[in-house]
Amino acid sequence: MTVINEREITARIRQHVHSIFRLHESEAFIYHNIDHTGRVVQAALEIARHYELSEEDHFVLVAAAWFHDVGYFDDITRHEEKSAKQAQLFLQSEGVGQEVVDRVTSCIMATRMPQQPKNLVEQILCDADLFHLGTEEFSKNNKMMREECKILQHRYFSKKDWSTQSIYFLKSHQYHTEYARKMLNGGKQRNKESLEATAAEADDDQPAATEKQVKGKMKKDKKKKPKRGIETMFRITSNNHQRLSDMADNKASIMITVNSIILSVLLSVLLRKIEENPTLTIPVILLLSVNVITIIFSVLATRPQLTSGIYTQQEVEDKKVNLLFFGNFYRMNLKDYTHSMFQMMDDNDYLYKSLIKDVYSQGVVLGRKYKLLRSAYNVFMFGIVVSVIAFLIGSLVSL
Repeated sequence: MTVINEREITARIRQHVHSIFRLHESEAFIYHNIDHTGRVVQAALEIARHYELSEEDHFVLVAAAWFHDVGYFDDITRHEEKSAKQAQLFLQSEGVGQEVVDRVTSCIMATRMPQQPKNLVEQILCDADLFHLGTEEFSKNNKMMREECKILQHRYFSKKDWSTQSIYFLKSHQYHTEYARKMLNGGKQRNKESLEATAAEADDDQPAATEKQVKGKMKKDKKKKPKRGIETMFRITSNNHQRLSDMADNKASIMITVNSIILSVLLSVLLRKIEENPTLTIPVILLLSVNVITIIFSVLATRPQLTSGIYTQQEVEDKKVNLLFFGNFYRMNLKDYTHSMFQMMDDNDYLYKSLIKDVYSQGVVLGRKYKLLRSAYNVFMFGIVVSVIAFLIGSLVSL
């Protein structure tokens, strides 16, 4: 992996992870959010500079740092596994070698508590993930963790109980790298002493009042957070429309093939016999017309329609362009389209309106396809019947 490729892929990883956090943005994730991930990345880079990692080790560390918490939205208790899976899929799509991918996923899994890193890169990420334990940011982060625990896990801790658990965690925790121990152990000790003083002075909170407050916050958040059921509905509807479109194309293809065969037979065989049997002229012309009209309707049902493929920034600002339909952007450059997509992902209303418009557009196209296809089948069905009757009458007359 060259330095250029590493920088390019790392930039795409950063964009991808940011888009994941934007999509799942919620007040419930007080601690495990993009700010925390950014702090972990910066801490990992700080420790990595001290150890002068190789190019590959550096890439593995940074990639794992960016991805280490993206699975938190799928499964809180097993978020490391979910994060590792998402990292694996993305890196494979970027053409990263399997050996490097495996190292990244192993690095993410090493952050699972209790941490068990097997090499220096994994040790650095583990220390970066808990870097705040030895900094002045610990108190603020610890409070955010408590609030997030209440909202997401429905676990209610009094101030004293939370301080006691935090003290136990600080006592049992050990940094893995020499750099982290040297830089952070002193701060961690001060944070532990501060917690001990707080725990000695604190009275138990009133759980009922805290629970009421948390439930109110959850209710408020529930109104803001996009529901997975809605996302599933869009995905299923879009897949169903795609399957129906494929079915329509297959039916049209059958019609075109069958009528083309009939046309070939008519042109090569029956037209030669019209001179011998003039009474077959009308039936042959009738059957030819049926075949041609059927083919025309079938071709119209499958003929693609393209739009200009260009949109303006003003259309994006006014939320008038659907960025999910390729016909609106296939002539745009990647930079402008990426910028527009990030704008849309930052705006839930715009995102969901685009999804609705996409589903609606698919429905309109499907309606047109099936209407033309129905006309093709009707022409073929009734036309064949009339043509056969005409052939029978013509044959009887010629006798």
